Amino acid sequence: MSTNINMNDDVLVKYLLSEADPGEIAAVEAWLNTNTGNKKYYNEMKLIWEDSLRLAGKSEGDESGTWSKIEDRLNFNAAPVASSKPLMNSYWLRLAASIVLVCGIGWFAINYFKSPAVMNVETKEQVLTQLLPDGSQVTLNKNSLISYASRFTGTTRPVKLQGEAFFKVTPNADKPFIISVNDITVRVIGTSFNVKSRNGKTVIVVETGLVRISKYQSSIELHPGERVTIDQNQKTLVKENNQSKLYNYYRSKQLECENTTLQELVDALNEIYQANIVISNPALRSKQINANFKNQSLDEILHVISLTVNVQVQRKNEQILLN
Repeated sequence: MSTNINMNDDVLVKYLLSEADPGEIAAVEAWLNTNTGNKKYYNEMKLIWEDSLRLAGKSEGDESGTWSKIEDRLNFNAAPVASSKPLMNSYWLRLAASIVLVCGIGWFAINYFKSPAVMNVETKEQVLTQLLPDGSQVTLNKNSLISYASRFTGTTRPVKLQGEAFFKVTPNADKPFIISVNDITVRVIGTSFNVKSRNGKTVIVVETGLVRISKYQSSIELHPGERVTIDQNQKTLVKENNQSKLYNYYRSKQLECENTTLQELVDALNEIYQANIVISNPALRSKQINANFKNQSLDEILHVISLTVNVQVQRKNEQILLN
């Protein structure tokens, strides 16, 4: 049994011009798959639009050939008629097509040249992957927000981030990709990297390519395997080698510890499991752990930690103490 889905022509035109947002794309594709009549209606709209674009670029000398092709497609020449009839058909066809052409180009010009809409994508308790207008891919962690224009029309591709996201940026040397997060600017051409901004601290880790980080008058470049940690009031930027892969957890659902300090792992566990783990003995914070955890409970992970770095795990009220 087919389901009836109402569809707005404005949404169809946005879909045709690749201007639809993800929700509109999903709605149109569901509508197209409902029945063949919907597909036929959309194909006719697409055909008229393509013809209007072609006609916009035709010279007057080529006009008659173009109109003949449209007449053939619309079956205006299907049966013999009196000599005056084709002239009338041709006149009205030209008039109707001219209206379609003017309206189509006018609609396109108005929508193309007006300021692009601002898109806001926000996550709550889920991880979400979003495609941007240039084909770049962004994976948002929980409780994060990204804002960007529906079209990148200027000389750059600007986005704003709150929270945490992993970016796979489509290369374009003529139009750099720029992320604004707090007072920090991240500038790239084509690369993959993670940006995390929580509680006044921002951490940027580069996987591939080259990333330029700027804050106030200070700037640095990060290469693959490097990271920078920036506090809210920090004015100078210092990069360091990155061995930890804990930042990947929200995408891979794995905790990969390779020479990872106990403090780094505890920070990740507190965020992932909404726990309150405290290292009572400061000497334990720099202890290194080499282990991989996948789909394991917090108690199971704590048990491995206790065996690996020889610590005691105690529960006291709402806290988990390591000493």
